[in-house]
Amino acid sequence: MANEELFDEESFTSQKIDFKAWKKILSFLAPLKKWVILSIAAMAVLASTDVLFPLLTTYAIDEVIPALLAGTADVRTEVLRFIGFYLIFMVVQGSMVYLFIVWAAKVQTELAYTIRKKAFRHLQELPFSYYDKTRTGWIMARMTSDSRNLSDILSWGVIDLTWGVFMMIILIVVMFVINVKLALITVSVLPILAIISGLFRKYMLKAHRATRKINSKITGAYNEGITGALTTKTLVLEAPNFRDFNALTTDMRTQSIRAAVIQGLYFPTVIFLIAIFTSIVYYAGGSMVLAGGLTIGTLVLFTGYVWQFFEPVNNIADIYARIQQAQASVERVVSLMEAKADITDTPEVEAKYGTLFDYKRENFETLKGDVEFRHVTFKYAVGEKILSDFSLKVKAGESIALVGHTGAGKTTIVKLLMRFYDVNEGTILIDGTDIRSFKRNDLRSLFGMVLQDTWLCNDTIRENIRYGRLDATDAEVEDAAAIAQIDHYVRTLPEGYDTILNEESSNISSGQKQLLTIARAVLANPKMLILDEATSSVDTRMEIQIQKAMDHLMQNRTSFIIAHRLSTIKNADKILVMNHGDIVEIGTHQELLDKNGFYASLYDSQFDHVSAMPAAAAEAL
Repeated sequence: MANEELFDEESFTSQKIDFKAWKKILSFLAPLKKWVILSIAAMAVLASTDVLFPLLTTYAIDEVIPALLAGTADVRTEVLRFIGFYLIFMVVQGSMVYLFIVWAAKVQTELAYTIRKKAFRHLQELPFSYYDKTRTGWIMARMTSDSRNLSDILSWGVIDLTWGVFMMIILIVVMFVINVKLALITVSVLPILAIISGLFRKYMLKAHRATRKINSKITGAYNEGITGALTTKTLVLEAPNFRDFNALTTDMRTQSIRAAVIQGLYFPTVIFLIAIFTSIVYYAGGSMVLAGGLTIGTLVLFTGYVWQFFEPVNNIADIYARIQQAQASVERVVSLMEAKADITDTPEVEAKYGTLFDYKRENFETLKGDVEFRHVTFKYAVGEKILSDFSLKVKAGESIALVGHTGAGKTTIVKLLMRFYDVNEGTILIDGTDIRSFKRNDLRSLFGMVLQDTWLCNDTIRENIRYGRLDATDAEVEDAAAIAQIDHYVRTLPEGYDTILNEESSNISSGQKQLLTIARAVLANPKMLILDEATSSVDTRMEIQIQKAMDHLMQNRTSFIIAHRLSTIKNADKILVMNHGDIVEIGTHQELLDKNGFYASLYDSQFDHVSAMPAAAAEAL
């Protein structure tokens, strides 16, 4: 699946129905076959009662009412028989309505659950390259609105279609059994009704697509207006923003009115058509009544059947339009579920270590932490080559700092080490073993990561730290927080470790977020560490506190430190100065300063302002 994010969300709906894609989605109904069959059976019975129920009216007109008027002896029997039939029909109809609602709801719920579960599981298996080229909003829409749309059309839609088809078939059979001439007249409305319904549905669908497309833009405008409020007010762009938004809403109003007009014309047109055919049935049937060849009850029955034809035809046209509409959802969900992972574990690796969701952790060897990059070449799917014939050896327990300008390849090195991407050429080894020989989740479990962009979930501080090791006790969580220099702060909060972080974790500072992620890494107790710009977004005082926590965390662990603030890497065992994917300098902090080369120029440019700082802060640097 390539370049999904470039697709127009509505472009799929103009395509013809892809039966292959639908077949894949329909396969999800296989475990629900029992409930689908029961739902269809209930709708078939309901359709039968809908067709046969008007026969009671015919019976009342032709048998019960004449008996009442004539005062015959069996009038009581006729009335009781009519009431009995009526009650039976009501019980059957009520039961079928209840059963099909319960069974169809079960199909809908289970189908949505299955689609979302399979899609989310597959998302866990896909590598970073998939997320590089696919927008988060695109994925979210597949998991929510598209899965809901498909479960709806494959449950209620299929049942409505079943009812419509059975209704029409039974109607036609019953009419031809009762009176062939009137049946032919009544059935002749079908093709005209189908053509009119199809045409109107086509134009209504087109109009609704247009409104949905504009609505998506309006939603985006709302989002930009809210999230970009500070920028808008700073640049005084309220008036231009309002003009743009007003243009969108005006277009939305125009398209919505157009859709309403088309829909408003549809029902009067159908009613007028049915009225014409009802008149024809009255004329032909009335002549037959006068000639003695037809009862009044049968004439009333056929005029009622003319109107009953409208609902199933309208249902079928509506379902077809919804299937066309759902074609987009089908293709998008299938494309997500069939997205190919370009990083996989070999069958041999899976046989030894298990799968991503069922792994044999006990088979994973204990490692020291020696790392080697051997003649590695790598480029992303789009863009220039990042690394070319890159080689590096790191001994277990060493701290390696990676510095250089943006785009030099620093972050790429650690992503390749954790096998978020596979190298194009060369080999990466841990303790002398190619990382492709390890299970991906076992490999990644070796690493603890502290990133510039901290990720904390909407939960308590305790659970955010426990995310590093889910089976950790409360005492272990608090010990990790103490090591990370955050325990004292947490205990000053009214709720302590039970303080719930809001959605953006904005109820704590950036530095405190960083310390929580360090506590999480401490709790995980990884063999190796990756620290990516961990202090870039905090002030000098908080940087000192974070640095103390990181120094403790790095003890006896192989560590890779990516930093722009060179003050944080002075104690690294080895500093690699990167430029365009190459190592241009390597050595300790003092060795590189003595060379007076690339690193020294970076350091000097960064610390020209030190003399202007307070003495304590300058000393800390």
